[in-house]
Amino acid sequence: MAAHGGTGPEERTHGSRLDEYAEMSVPGGAGHRSPAGDAPSSSAVTPLPASPEPPTRAAAPPPDAVDEHARDRRGFPAVLGEFRRTAVLVPLVVTDGDEAPLAADFGGIRWIYAFSDESALARFAIARGEGSREWPYRRVLGARLLDAGVGATGVPCGVALDVGSDGDGVLFPPVAGIVPDVVAVDTQVENGEGPR
Repeated sequence: MAAHGGTGPEERTHGSRLDEYAEMSVPGGAGHRSPAGDAPSSSAVTPLPASPEPPTRAAAPPPDAVDEHARDRRGFPAVLGEFRRTAVLVPLVVTDGDEAPLAADFGGIRWIYAFSDESALARFAIARGEGSREWPYRRVLGARLLDAGVGATGVPCGVALDVGSDGDGVLFPPVAGIVPDVVAVDTQVENGEGPR
C-alpha cells in the first residue's frame, strides 16, 4: 500500500516528524497526495466558515521567556564547544581500588556528573548532605568525557554539568552532535536498532 493510503508506488518526502504527525491527523491534509503522487489534493479539504472573532488560544508564554529560550537554544553550540575544550572535575566512586565516575540513572539515561570547579562540586556535596567527607575526583577534558567516557559505560549515557548549582547546570544528552554517533540514542533508533 502506498503512503497516505493510495495504491500506487510508495513515495516518501523528507520533512520533520511533527509535519508527518500533523498531516496524519487531518484527513486530506496538506501532505495528502493522490495515488499518482501528483500535487497535494485539496478536494477533501472543507473550508472553515468565516468567523468574526479569532479563535481563542492558550495563554502564550511572556515574550521575555520566549526570547530567553531561543537565545539559550542558539547559544548551546557555544556552550558545548566550551565544555569540550575545558577540563572538568569528575567525582569518582572507588570500590576495591577500581575507580568509576560518579553517575546516576534518570529517565533511562545514565548521567555522569561533572563540575566546572571545586566550588560547584562542593555545592553538590552539600546538597547531598555529604559536604563533610572527602570527594576524590579526576580532571578530564570535556571532549574526552563525551567521546570516550560516555561510550565506556555500555548504556545510554550523557553528562550532567554542575548539578546542584542554581541556574548554572547544563545537560549534554546522548544524541548525535554531542556524543559519537555510535553511542547516540537518536541515531540508533533511526537505524532500526533499539537503545543500548
